[in-house]
Amino acid sequence: MLDLQPRDVFNNQLLNNVHPEGWLNPEPAPEYHLVVVGGGPAGLISAAGAAGLGAKVALVERNFLGGDCLNVGCVPSKALLSCARRAHQVRAAGEYGIRIDGPVRVDFPAVMERLRRIRAEISRNDSAQRYRDELGVDVFLGEPKFTGSQSLDIGGKRLKFRKAVITTGARAVDAKIPGLSAAEVLTNENLFNLTELPPRLGIIGGGVIGCEMAQAFSRLGSQVTILQNEPRLLPREDADAAAILSETFRLDGISVITETAIQRVETRSGGGYDIHMRVAGQDRVVPVDRILMAAGRAPNVQELNLEAAGIQYDERRGIQIDDHFRTTNPKIFAAGDVAMAWKFTHAADAAARMVIHNALFMGRQRLSSLVMPWCTFTDPEIARVGANEDEARQKGLAVDVYRHAFAETDRGAAEGARDGFVKILTVSGKDRIVGALAIGEDAGEMLNEVTSAMVHGIGLRGLGKVIHPYPTRAETIKRAADACNRARLTPWTRWFLKKTLQILS
Repeated sequence: MLDLQPRDVFNNQLLNNVHPEGWLNPEPAPEYHLVVVGGGPAGLISAAGAAGLGAKVALVERNFLGGDCLNVGCVPSKALLSCARRAHQVRAAGEYGIRIDGPVRVDFPAVMERLRRIRAEISRNDSAQRYRDELGVDVFLGEPKFTGSQSLDIGGKRLKFRKAVITTGARAVDAKIPGLSAAEVLTNENLFNLTELPPRLGIIGGGVIGCEMAQAFSRLGSQVTILQNEPRLLPREDADAAAILSETFRLDGISVITETAIQRVETRSGGGYDIHMRVAGQDRVVPVDRILMAAGRAPNVQELNLEAAGIQYDERRGIQIDDHFRTTNPKIFAAGDVAMAWKFTHAADAAARMVIHNALFMGRQRLSSLVMPWCTFTDPEIARVGANEDEARQKGLAVDVYRHAFAETDRGAAEGARDGFVKILTVSGKDRIVGALAIGEDAGEMLNEVTSAMVHGIGLRGLGKVIHPYPTRAETIKRAADACNRARLTPWTRWFLKKTLQILS
């Protein structure tokens, strides 16, 4: 069970919504059309959608409704990043002729109180009362265990179902570093309980969570060190984008140590920790006050008694599903972080909508059909959809790359953009978009245009026909499309057009 601290008015409001004290589970129906195990984004969408279509639905949650996204993930992290970004903008305002008298002071307790207030306000949408009273879902809070291929037990009550979907999500990986106990380490599950800013924060892992929280805490006043075992930050992203983020981190004062092999952690007598590691053949020690573990996610498959339901799973990869989200038990489906490689809230949302059709209406919607964008919400944002250049090369796919920098647009010049760009990949010699990347302010918003084009089969030249308001950042997409159109002008086409003009004149 998550322990949300401090127990102020906002966290009490949150708990009253997502895990009410004294909640009485209903008497189970004789049989449910759909039992949803897990109340995160995929589970909530599955339950609400199925109930809205007339199904009798039970929603089972052992912890907090809303899952990681609401309670310890997307919502609180973006609230924290918003405050950190504003602090940075005030400090950097001198470049734009804005003079600030005296240093910028961050009131960290007030920042965290704002975070808790926003989370509590949003939580009503995911509340047990709303799902029961407004949506007609039977909400069960407690520990679920499968007892057969079409039944499970929760608190001594047996739920029988025609179909079920497992949406239990994932949790932070325990790196099991000698000398570091689980009770001492920070993860996303307790990071947002902080009320005092750590003077020195060590972050193990240079992926999305590690990078976002490194920048947030650095800009709020912590001295941050990232310890990354890979050669660079965000190893699954575009190398050019990762290089820009690394330079931004350097300017922010964030220390990044790559290719680290952490050996042990020792507790300092005066408080804090010494992290002992091996880097480039040398021993190094980094002193910190708190340690954030951001070394990956592990699926929540334990203690569900999946064997009783005939469901195959792996503790690292999660529940085994086919392209239609079916587990090895054809009556039970799985979606979201517990079963999918895409561990994003929006991926869970999209999958849940497909599961409803497949589970209740014999649909054949496919996981492989999804065009999945994602965004790392650092400053600058890094947003991507489809393949990058390395992935295209590994698949043997020849691509044409169209890149345009924000600084080369009038909007970019006006705003002082330096490093951001849009990069769009098409099949070599053709118009079909197979991937895109944007890095810069509001990159995640900009990418939606390209994602929509990919979903609807619109080529890059088609995006060149879209009129964009001037001046906007999205002009970079039009510039890339213009470059694609120019590339299609072969020498023969140019000769033909020139002769045609001569004749017409």
